[in-house]
Amino acid sequence: MTISIKTTFSIVLTSLLLFSCSEQKTTKEKKTPNILVILADDMGFGDPASYNINSKIATPNINNLAESGMKFTNAHAAGPWCIPSRYGLLTGRYPFRNDRKYEESLIAPGQITIGGFLQQNNYQTACIGKWHQGIIDEKNPKAGERLRGGPVDNGFDYFFGLPASLDIPPYYFIENDLIVGSLYDSIGDNNSERWSPIQGAFWRKGKIAEGYEHKNILKELSGKVTGYLEDYKKSESEKPFFLYFAMTAPHTPWLPEPEFEGKSQVGMYGDFVMQADHYVGKVLQKLDELGLSENTIVLFTSDNGPVWYPNDVSKYGHNSVGFLSGMKSDLLEGGHRMPFIVRWPNMVKPGLENNNPICFTDVLSTFADILDKPLPANAGEDSYSFLPLLTGKNNIQRPPIIHNNGDMYSIIDGHWKYINGKGPGGFSKAVMNKFPEILPRDEYEGQLYDLSNDLGERHNLYTQNPDKASELSQKLTAYIQNTAGERK
Repeated sequence: MTISIKTTFSIVLTSLLLFSCSEQKTTKEKKTPNILVILADDMGFGDPASYNINSKIATPNINNLAESGMKFTNAHAAGPWCIPSRYGLLTGRYPFRNDRKYEESLIAPGQITIGGFLQQNNYQTACIGKWHQGIIDEKNPKAGERLRGGPVDNGFDYFFGLPASLDIPPYYFIENDLIVGSLYDSIGDNNSERWSPIQGAFWRKGKIAEGYEHKNILKELSGKVTGYLEDYKKSESEKPFFLYFAMTAPHTPWLPEPEFEGKSQVGMYGDFVMQADHYVGKVLQKLDELGLSENTIVLFTSDNGPVWYPNDVSKYGHNSVGFLSGMKSDLLEGGHRMPFIVRWPNMVKPGLENNNPICFTDVLSTFADILDKPLPANAGEDSYSFLPLLTGKNNIQRPPIIHNNGDMYSIIDGHWKYINGKGPGGFSKAVMNKFPEILPRDEYEGQLYDLSNDLGERHNLYTQNPDKASELSQKLTAYIQNTAGERK
């Protein structure tokens, strides 16, 4: 059979076009994703309606994010309050392994963080918001003098934010490693009537920078995030971005803007949660406007449980921890079981719910797994990738999850949980005597709960199942003593 030159040319051209299309498709599929981590501050497991059908707080943007991604229902902060939780998230290490002091910066020089690892793997990295890992001289900053030990020394190319919580002085912004403005004045204590001393519009007295107003901080930080995304788009950078947005809400001071005042059914707190959700929506909307959503992994969670007492539940008919027990700083589930949502278009099927146990420490290994890059042996000792869960595999067995608050520890191993002492281990202890029917936890020297049947931790099986309590106690001791190991 004779094939004409024209026919031959057509065949070759078609083959080249098909090959080119295939290459373009492969390149597109392999494009390194941007990563956006949004960390709320003191938002409870039961606040978003996507986690609590009885929530009285409207959170449409968080709900939509859950519908478009994977919702984890057994995700745990690395600690039950701000500082240890963030340490575990950033480093992949349990906080109890760290013996550094806050004043010297909790993250040791040279320690691998999420930002540092991604920076080493061709990401441009930014942290905007609350740091709270210690910055050397943060209590006495001087204009023009470099602040050491902060985000730019720990893997972030850019930082704009606060050294600590919005209720802890001195009050000022940092850009990269320099104070913005100067501390020129002092501000007095602030509290709200009919709320506890650590609720409402609470902040502590101290020095404050010119132009710094508590009521504007969340809006300003959100604007910095959307501005960063706009600048990234304009730059046409070949590098993907990693952006860590550490929100200041709904942590105190609760300062809802006028458009949110009285809009929830849960007082100042509910209004402020609505405002936090609003700014989550602003950031997600900006991703859409800039055409960045399709290639951006969005991870939303909260650092720890809320400050929400039993009398608040009675007054407003809203339980900020849902069906859980406890609150911020407690070793009970309400202190550390968090809303945790991951959206990754074309990779994570939308609308899925996953009940496998994961921990904040696992985020580092998961990002490494996504990039198919190994972590150094001395990084992320307590980090275990949950990428298989994101891609549809459910037979992943994670080692036990450890929490502590001071000398009180807990271990979650499968559906069993053991606490090595009496009481909740945190803020709830102050109200135990007032509400014994809700928090009857001082009876035994330890606590054992079967979370598969008692997620609310209302039935202590410590004396009924002493063998299991002893087994978990021994496992916990082994973990506590093994503080210097490398990743396995």
